[in-house]
Amino acid sequence: MRRLFPLPDPNDPAGARAATDREWGLDELADAYAYPAVEGPWLRANMVSSLDGAAQHDGKSQPLSSDSDMRIFGTLRGLADAVVVGAETVRQEGYRPARARDAFAGRRAAAGQAPAPAIAVVSASLDLDFSLPLFTSPLVPTLVLTGASAPPERVAAAAEAGAEVLVAGDGTGVDPARAVEALAGRGLRRLLTEGGPRLLGQFVGSGVLDELCLTVSPTLTSGTAQRIAYGTDRAVPERFALASLLEEAGFLFARYRRT
Repeated sequence: MRRLFPLPDPNDPAGARAATDREWGLDELADAYAYPAVEGPWLRANMVSSLDGAAQHDGKSQPLSSDSDMRIFGTLRGLADAVVVGAETVRQEGYRPARARDAFAGRRAAAGQAPAPAIAVVSASLDLDFSLPLFTSPLVPTLVLTGASAPPERVAAAAEAGAEVLVAGDGTGVDPARAVEALAGRGLRRLLTEGGPRLLGQFVGSGVLDELCLTVSPTLTSGTAQRIAYGTDRAVPERFALASLLEEAGFLFARYRRT
């Protein structure tokens, strides 16, 4: 893996080594992707895209991924307080509870974090299978974000399965800004969303996304797959600045932050 941006200082031996082709250790990746020291919540997204803009192939992101992509995926989870994901992605990707990893145990303990991030599922209808391990046997209780008008029987089913239901909208849907506030109110400030495209589109459209970690996969898919963010338009496109760029085997791992 090579660091392409920021460019390494040729007079710095450590920087020179970082520019060579090698596998970055998890500690190095954790340092590179550390959350900024801010008082409020910080919402970052982690998505993968093909060269022609597809976020999925056959409904899943895995065919676009790689071992390095999964290493960064695991690192981002290892740093987060909570992983925010849409209900459709839970159904399509077969989401399971986040697990504790020894590589991040010391770092998480020092930051006052739980052993693993909580999974926070965004769902208006609560049309979810609450018998899945995501709800019945997580290391950290799963959260469900929904609206005030969600079906009462589904709210009761979620609670019975052990999930904690957070209301983040006045109607049936979830307001993205209120979702971030609700999680921050529980002490979950380091937030990571893994999509899907519709949920990321809502975060982008609401102007609450602070950072995008984007893997560009050297693949072409064609077809009709969604792009990484889909749905809500912004009145004016929002500009982000490139914070870092890594490369391995043709995969680009970019990190952009709000300017």
